[in-house]
Amino acid sequence: MKQILNGSEIVIECLKEQGVDTVFGYPGGAILNIYDELYKHNDEIRHILTSHEQGASHAADGYARATGKVGVCMATSGPGATNLVTGLATAYMDSVPVIAITANVGVSLLGKDSFQEIDIKGVTMPVTKHNYIVKDIEDLAPTIRDAFRIARTGRKGPVLIDIPKDVTAATTFYESLPQEKIYPVCETIQEKDLREAADMIAAAEKPIILVGGGCTLSDASEEVRALARKINAPVCDTLMGKGVFPGTDPLYTGMIGMHGTKASNIGVSESDLLIAIGCRFSDRVYGNADTFAGNARILQIDIDPAEVNKNIIVDTAIIGDVKAVLTVLDKRISEEHHPEWIAHIQDLKEKYPLSYHQDRLAGPAIVEKIYDMTKGQAIITTEVGQHQMWAAQFYKYDEPRRFLTSGGLGTMGYGLGAALGAKTAFPDKTVVNIAGDGCFRMNMNEIATATRSEIPVIQVVINNHVLGMVRQWQTLFYEQRYSNTTLRDKVDFVKVAEAMGARAKRVTDIAEFEAAFKEAMESKEPYVIDCIIDSDEKVWPMVAPGGSISEAFSEEDL
Repeated sequence: MKQILNGSEIVIECLKEQGVDTVFGYPGGAILNIYDELYKHNDEIRHILTSHEQGASHAADGYARATGKVGVCMATSGPGATNLVTGLATAYMDSVPVIAITANVGVSLLGKDSFQEIDIKGVTMPVTKHNYIVKDIEDLAPTIRDAFRIARTGRKGPVLIDIPKDVTAATTFYESLPQEKIYPVCETIQEKDLREAADMIAAAEKPIILVGGGCTLSDASEEVRALARKINAPVCDTLMGKGVFPGTDPLYTGMIGMHGTKASNIGVSESDLLIAIGCRFSDRVYGNADTFAGNARILQIDIDPAEVNKNIIVDTAIIGDVKAVLTVLDKRISEEHHPEWIAHIQDLKEKYPLSYHQDRLAGPAIVEKIYDMTKGQAIITTEVGQHQMWAAQFYKYDEPRRFLTSGGLGTMGYGLGAALGAKTAFPDKTVVNIAGDGCFRMNMNEIATATRSEIPVIQVVINNHVLGMVRQWQTLFYEQRYSNTTLRDKVDFVKVAEAMGARAKRVTDIAEFEAAFKEAMESKEPYVIDCIIDSDEKVWPMVAPGGSISEAFSEEDL
């Protein structure tokens, strides 16, 4: 039934059409009409007021990664809108479906340097899948529906909708429509490519599967697991592919790349067939492109043809939705057995296990304790740096969407906002953000969001009083010139957290951490644990920048 609604009412009705139940944001003058309408619908759409617009964009991103649905954030014009940019870029690099709704000055004031005016469409063009400015009320509902369709289809990504304030007040006829059904991309799957892939798999004696974030986005975990077991191939993953294949499975070899396991890096280097699924071959994965998988033929399965032969030249590619491709490929391949190859990979895993200093509190020990105490069932978010790598290495992810991290952009300040989004989506799950002290400084104001909105996330700060990953590079490659990476100042994270209304503890050994984490899980309140570790802890193994991944080295090698 058609009815006359103003622009703000249309925004809310369209969000309801798309199944949106949560919005993260921060109000301001230009977006007041939309916020006034949100107020009238707070029983249908929950709004989480963050401490900063960047926190809202990261929360929408975390909500989307954890649920598989579209995350939504809002901000006002000018600085409100520009504060979303880092979060949109983070989502763009990792192909996360996010809708950002911003408001702007009235249409007649655009381009006149009006108060809090910014061309946010122009600003965000490089970091969104698509964006709009809606200057006519008649275009508003179709634009919002189109934005959700674009965010969810093909290679997913963020979309921004900018709405001038007078459009939010103008009126027009509105008619509710059912949410458009999204179909996987199948029309690009070619029979010739499937046959070539099947022949490559049948001929391989030492195959290995590389799992990327596209497998999570496609919900293809079951199909990946079926493929690995059918062709009897070991499986490694990228940072974004965590949990697609179980971290506890005997076929799993660990992460690949700069801080990947030696078993994965050597395995890929010795393999004769690399099956890369939903993986875009980041430089942190391949190291030296000229030597990457030098003995292998490479089969790439990806939804985006632009990713084929971009960084690594492949022998065959199948373009399409990963889940759809693996479903049809399964009908064309036979069961394979590679006992000698699997035994060799197992030997590599036993010869080169991950290790760390056991004589003091260390990042890996903290992550392992979190894994044990949560029984592997928590949603883990991270910031970016050493703690991120430890969280990827030492927590065993058996399901996708349990590890939320900024892979492509590498955004310090991402994790706490993402944790708020994930916990909002899954209030009954334990959600832990693992941060370094440098990263926590960038977003710790969102602890106030957690306490204000009663979102009981657990914030673990692995505090080495330095910018750990940068310091690690300075130690190894810059002759220990620690330029501006030492953070030994008078900031007390426990007092800061308590001042924002959270509970907090400082710990210096694993027994203290275990007691604090147990208390945090039982408290049902936001909780910050400040974990003091040595400034010179490092992430091992490591591949030197531009080096071959087969040349990964550890502390013992030095």
